[in-house]
This record gives sequence, structure tokens and C-alpha cells, in this order.
Amino acid sequence: MGFPQISESIFTPILPALSQALSVSANQIQLTMSIYFIAFAIGVLFWGQLADYCGRRPSMLGGIIIYLIGNIGLYWSPSFKWLLFFRLIQAFGASAGSVVTQTIMRESFSGVTGTKVFAKTGAAMALSPALGPLIGGLVQTTLGYRNVFTTLISLAVVILLYSGIRLPETRQQQLSTLVRVSQWLVLKQLLSNPVVWCYGLVIGGINGILFSYYAEAPFIFERHFNFSTFQYGLLGLIIASASLLGALIVNHLVNRYRPEIIAFSGLVLSTISAAGLLVAATIDQPIWMLAGIFFVFLGLNITLPNALNRALIGYEQIMGSASGWFSLGYYLVVSGLTYLMSLMHNGSITSLPLYILVLSLIMLISYSPLIKLKEIK
Repeated sequence: MGFPQISESIFTPILPALSQALSVSANQIQLTMSIYFIAFAIGVLFWGQLADYCGRRPSMLGGIIIYLIGNIGLYWSPSFKWLLFFRLIQAFGASAGSVVTQTIMRESFSGVTGTKVFAKTGAAMALSPALGPLIGGLVQTTLGYRNVFTTLISLAVVILLYSGIRLPETRQQQLSTLVRVSQWLVLKQLLSNPVVWCYGLVIGGINGILFSYYAEAPFIFERHFNFSTFQYGLLGLIIASASLLGALIVNHLVNRYRPEIIAFSGLVLSTISAAGLLVAATIDQPIWMLAGIFFVFLGLNITLPNALNRALIGYEQIMGSASGWFSLGYYLVVSGLTYLMSLMHNGSITSLPLYILVLSLIMLISYSPLIKLKEIK
């Protein structure tokens, strides 16, 4: 689940260098972030259905091979247009790592165990993009920005070899009848379920905040506060710490409180912290901004594993297809939110904190009916 995210965030420290090397504006270079999720959204639908038809293992291995091809293309891209094209190929392949893994997890674990497993892998999801800027900044500083693509190629080869050796097939044989399931009926069922809508908005919003941060933060800390590329990369440890602490908190609370309550509490924390982050940006205080960022992502990482675990309860017999359609929806949200952040880029350091605050408020308000629905039941 981690390599799709690290493939996105490892780009962030080199965005200013790419902008200069390819002679494009900051707004244009941020398209490499938002366009990633367009292909990613299409990919999760494709690999999710393929996982039902052909099995989890062959779908995962096929996705990693496409991902490897995309990374090789990025290394050899002679222009910005070719870079965008192979970014699409990379994202299409990487999406298998998200949807197929979630399908395997949802059909292998449930209940409290499922929440704990999603908390651990959720930490990996947040940890990997947090390490991405650190790796990207270190590679660019020592070897140049093009070798970031070499790093991704190496990552793809390692994951392909390891998955080829270790990844089991978890699809039950009787599920082979799913090839006759109408995808329209699956989609209609998902669209008519308000709980799915709620969780889709929350998961999409959380990831939208995460990757909007990675799209905008380099221009805040490298250009406004004059951080070096490597210093900016070290900031990824803040997100990593928040993700790991969030996983620990979820594992501690899951035996005491309902998942909906835990998820709601995380959204409350992120909203309050986003308000503090906006104040810190207004008074131009980088240290307080970093503290605000930590607590924003701590709250989001408390919410995320609970949302991922409970989003598709009741869809076990069509989990691959349901995961594909569901992931398509929330990754379209992620793409749209990341693109909107690129449109809002104006050089001001308050744009990102304000954006995070608004999105946190929307998620908090949207999740409230789900708490009431569970209380009624």
C-alpha cells in the first residue's frame, strides 16, 4: 500500500528543480501531482475488477510491471509532455498496490482485528509518502533530480521480486462466479448507500489534504522560508511521526470506543489544528506551522484506518469490484482537490492552511450524520 504514495511524494522536493529544468511554471509542474490521481482513479477500477476476474496475485503483479514501465519512461522523458504521459502510466500501474491490497485485507480481516490491521497499514500509507520527500531531497542533493526516477525504478524491481515470491492468492475459488456480476448493479448499489458516500468523502478529503500539502509545501518552505531541498525532505518525518502515533492511538482506543467515535474525534482534532496552522501562517511563524501540521495529520491518521476498514462492510462477496468503484470515486476526489490546490497557488503561505481548514470542516460536518445514524441503530 505504500509504494503508490511514495511514488507521489518523492516528486515534491524536486518540483522547483523540475519547473526550472523543463521551463514550465509552478502551476504547471504541480499538474504532475494532480494528473497522477486521474490515472490512479482509472487504475483502481481496472485492477479492482481484474482482481475479481483473474485473482488478486496476478492483478498485483501486472500492476507492478506497468508501474515499472512508467518509471523507466519518466527517467527517459525528453520534455514536460512526455513526463506527464509516463506519470499517467506510472500511476495506472501503482494503483494496483492500493486497491488490490485493500481487497486482500478486507476479505482476510474483519472487526477489531481489521481495524488494527488497517491502522498498521494506514501508518505505512502515511509513513511512505512522509519518507518520500526525505528520500527525494537526499537523492537530488547528492545525485541530481533525474536519479529520483532511478530510485523509483529500483523500488519497482524490488517490490516485483518480493511480491512474486511472497504474495499469496486470497480470492476464494467460489468467487470466480463474479465474472457474471453486473458492474452497473455494483455501482448502483454503492451510489445508493449514504454510508459509502460519507466514507468516500472522508477518505478522499484526507488524501486530498495530504497530497495538496505535498504539492504546495515545497514552495512554502523552500522558497518562502529558504529551506534547502534536504531540509524540506526532513519535514517528512513530521508526517511520519503523526502517522505512527495515530496508529498507536487507534490500536489503544479500538477496544474501548466505537470506530465511528474514534474517527469523529480525529476529525475534530484536525479541524482545531488546522485553525491553529492558519494562525501560525498569518503571523509567519514556521515552527508553529510545523506543530500545526503535525497535529492536523495526527487527527487525520486517527480517522483514516477506521474509515478504510468500515467503508465497504456488506460488500464482501463483490469486494474486488466494490473496492475498485469505491476507490475510483475517492481518488477522483483526491485528484480534484490536488488540482484545486494548484489553481490556488499564488505564493502566499496562508493558502494551504486555509484550504486544509475548509476541507477539515467539510469532512467533520459530513461525518456527523453517520454518528447519529449509528446511534439510532
